[in-house]
Amino acid sequence: MSEPTNFFEQAPDAPEIAARFPDLHPPFNKTVALTEANRCLYCFDAPCTAACPTHIDVPRFIKKIASGNMDGSAKTILDANILGASCARACPVAVLCEGACVMHRYNRQPIAIARLQRFAMDSLYESGALLPFSSGADTGKSVALIGGGPASLACAAELRRRGIRAEIFDAQPLPGGLNTYGIAEYKLPLAESLREIDMLAQLGVQFHFDVTVDAKMLGELEASHDAVFLGLGLGAIHKLGIVGESLAGVTNALDYIADYKSGKITSAPAHVAVIGAGNTAIDAANAAARLGASEVHIVYRRGPEQMSAFAYEYENSKLEGVRFLWHTQPVSINGNGIVESLRLAKLDDSLLPKPEEDFDIPVDLVILAIGQSTHTEFLADDNIKLDHGRILIDRATGQTSNPKYFSGGDCTNSGREVVDAVADGKRAGVGIAAWLEEQHANA
Repeated sequence: MSEPTNFFEQAPDAPEIAARFPDLHPPFNKTVALTEANRCLYCFDAPCTAACPTHIDVPRFIKKIASGNMDGSAKTILDANILGASCARACPVAVLCEGACVMHRYNRQPIAIARLQRFAMDSLYESGALLPFSSGADTGKSVALIGGGPASLACAAELRRRGIRAEIFDAQPLPGGLNTYGIAEYKLPLAESLREIDMLAQLGVQFHFDVTVDAKMLGELEASHDAVFLGLGLGAIHKLGIVGESLAGVTNALDYIADYKSGKITSAPAHVAVIGAGNTAIDAANAAARLGASEVHIVYRRGPEQMSAFAYEYENSKLEGVRFLWHTQPVSINGNGIVESLRLAKLDDSLLPKPEEDFDIPVDLVILAIGQSTHTEFLADDNIKLDHGRILIDRATGQTSNPKYFSGGDCTNSGREVVDAVADGKRAGVGIAAWLEEQHANA
């Protein structure tokens, strides 16, 4: 049964979380937005547009802000990226559009593209306007989309605009995938993720929640739909494989972020250690600091040059008070039924432990953030080629080795950015529509 689409109203009321996680980049008011929009050179062959995985026409949407055409600005954004509101908040713009801005050539600040994009989308919400386009004429075709994250949402939007029925099946109680459950609240609040999906639902996308699709159900969906899109994301965060990992007080970064965003947890214990140094690890460490931990350590077996987190995330985390233990790895987690301390080993240049330099730090909570596994085993009998659990696709169309199946997002790229998943879903939606049309022509 399809769920109701007033998702925004289902966001938990957690004033304490809202107070502790204000916007990392506060929104522009109208005066500031107009001033910033008028700084743009409106480049003809804009490098910012080329740098955006969804290729939003950045000069066009900014020029519309400058001229006061807010609806037109939002439409320009949404035509290219149906999740333009969340990407405005969560994208690593310093290495994408703003990183490519021509202003860098003149030693000037790049145009604040993300904040202008957010201004346009917030203006659309505040106006109460509907999505600036509608679903296409019904083709009689349908697609089942497995997973409710950004790739599936973008794919569903493209399908609906072409008159193809789109049904999303997700194991969680709310849609959005990592946008809803896994991105730090100060970047993308849970309520904002759900509000964006409410707008997308105006296209007639159908949602089915608390549904875990296994091999049997996948076969049934394949039989009852004209195509299947796999937007599975990634699976559980890897374990350390050390003594004490089953103690109370050991969790993983995705669960930790989801729990505080939902209001399930509202405070952190005094001493927290996060294992790993990617962007998700940084988000979890910053969250612990904001939730009241007096001491937060990130433990990483390599040096800062090798960390996968973006440099600006690292710098921001230091401002949050997070401490970094480089060339260090956990040996054991110690405690009597509950975590009390973490035994750590220093590593040499060859990443070999130096036992004589083992040391302990007091810890009340250990958060694992050392990468995620895949969960594509149930696809083995569907003629879908995998590479170490990653679904192999034609990057131009999203089609897998089984022509009826398409895919995109983290399950195909091992984990990148929200905007990359949106771009994958968008391409797959177009690819599915073209394939269905070809099948009909050849029938």
